[in-house]
Amino acid sequence: MSYPIPAEQASAEIEIKKSRFIAYAKAIADRAEGMAWLESIKQQYPDARHHCWAYLLGNPSCAANAGMGDDGEPSGTAGKPILNVLNHKGVGDIMIIVVRYFGGIKLGAGGLTRAYGQAAQAVMEVLPVKEQIDLVQMTIICDFSQEQQIRHLLALQEGVIDDVVYSQSVQLKVSLALEAIDELQASLRAMGCEFAEAD
Repeated sequence: MSYPIPAEQASAEIEIKKSRFIAYAKAIADRAEGMAWLESIKQQYPDARHHCWAYLLGNPSCAANAGMGDDGEPSGTAGKPILNVLNHKGVGDIMIIVVRYFGGIKLGAGGLTRAYGQAAQAVMEVLPVKEQIDLVQMTIICDFSQEQQIRHLLALQEGVIDDVVYSQSVQLKVSLALEAIDELQASLRAMGCEFAEAD
């Protein structure tokens, strides 16, 4: 299952009743990476009142993990609306951080919820995405005479050779898209090569 992930970091800024909301979005691999990025944003904006956030890990249609934080805003008015935007955008392995500078006018719970949602929406509109493809690793054992043909087959399937070991035979460790594996295995069987999927 492939799904879109952020291709690079993006940012957007909105102003509501003199409060500035600066939203950032980028790809993260896990919670630890997200928390480290949150710390660096806090250092970038040390004088901001709030640094609220939400993330979604894995395939967005069945995310493995999600998290959010209100950073001192009333419970449910910041992290939740950011996460709601993520839940509707169909992008995985993503984190949004919204930095707020208070402008002196209170927005109230409903106003805050809308403002954080709008800031998250604004950054998602400018965020470039790319496809995250689930790769399967496998090991192929073949004769030296077959190596070039296997390299050619892999190139056709956009597979990647991670490692090659030469002994009595050639052992290729490869990664390729899940949907390409059946076709490659059929070709390898026809050539009489041994192969095994990595656990």
